[in-house]
Amino acid sequence: MQTYGNPDVTYGWWAGNSGVTNRSGKFIAAHAAHTGLIAFAAGGATLWELARFDPSVPMGHQSSIFLAHLASIGIGFDEAGVWTGAGVASIAIVHLVASMVYGGGGLLHSLLFPGDMQDSNVAQARKFKLEWNNPDNQTFILGHHLMLFGLACAWFVEWARIHGIYDPAIGAVRQVNYNLDLSMIWQRQFDFLSIDSLEDVMGGHAFLAFVEITGGAFHAVAGSTSWEDKRLGEWSKFKGSELLSAEAILSFSLAGIGWMAIVAAFWCATNTTVYPEAFYGEPLELKFVVSPFWVDTVDLSGSGAAFWGHTTRAALSNVHYYLGFFFIQGHLWHALRALGFDFSKVRGAIGNDSEARVSA
Repeated sequence: MQTYGNPDVTYGWWAGNSGVTNRSGKFIAAHAAHTGLIAFAAGGATLWELARFDPSVPMGHQSSIFLAHLASIGIGFDEAGVWTGAGVASIAIVHLVASMVYGGGGLLHSLLFPGDMQDSNVAQARKFKLEWNNPDNQTFILGHHLMLFGLACAWFVEWARIHGIYDPAIGAVRQVNYNLDLSMIWQRQFDFLSIDSLEDVMGGHAFLAFVEITGGAFHAVAGSTSWEDKRLGEWSKFKGSELLSAEAILSFSLAGIGWMAIVAAFWCATNTTVYPEAFYGEPLELKFVVSPFWVDTVDLSGSGAAFWGHTTRAALSNVHYYLGFFFIQGHLWHALRALGFDFSKVRGAIGNDSEARVSA
């Protein structure tokens, strides 16, 4: 966290990041506990949606976000291909059990395990200490994150190939083989909102899996040796040795998640292949007053099951967009602080200006 040259700076209880800034053990505890909260929310909300689901009303016209996501990847259908919610309760319970495991892990790392991994008795654990201005340390940790993301993409590709996912073009679950066409993947960077092929969607995920696992392995290995420093020399500054800090990396994370949320909002609002109309509702219409927002193209004002008269698609798109917008604002705030900008001076300048006006 930015101290502006004051080594004794303290933060209030609401500044949660300050408590884990330089303590990797506490940082892991926060991650594990946060994952537990997410798993609990997913499991609990899935059971809540399932309990109040009305099969006579289209899923997209009910507040069924979690059911819609499960149905999209082919979960909840019977042998005849009709969505019945089969197996959904089991998945929800697994998430609830997992939330307790993650919560227990968070408590262990918070109360019993070392607050800083550098103090651990396990040599492998000490590699995950936090040295914010050490590019090799940050690269090593980044590599492991990338490999996990790659494995998640690979899992999704294999799930679609073996189990199958819902194809709105035929209104049924089918097995989807990925189309690893690099020219198609390059072109889809510019027209991904209109993608209408599940094979292309899986091809993009397969490509991401390869890039993330390969890049992650390289970063994990190269970041823990002197390989880069020996060959880059003064170019090691290119790795960010003059730019890295806890505040800067927080700003990078906020920028990434903010941009992903905004992209997801536009994609969800218009695409009916990845977000089937049967589960999310009809495509939306983009409006603009002070800022962009999406409105339904059907009237659900009389439906008590909907999100205050809106489709699941409308709720997802608008919430994602505005969360992404505020994440970007957080990115700008922390990025400026990482660059050394002192916001307290702005408050002081405004205060001095006010005093000057009163005196005048």
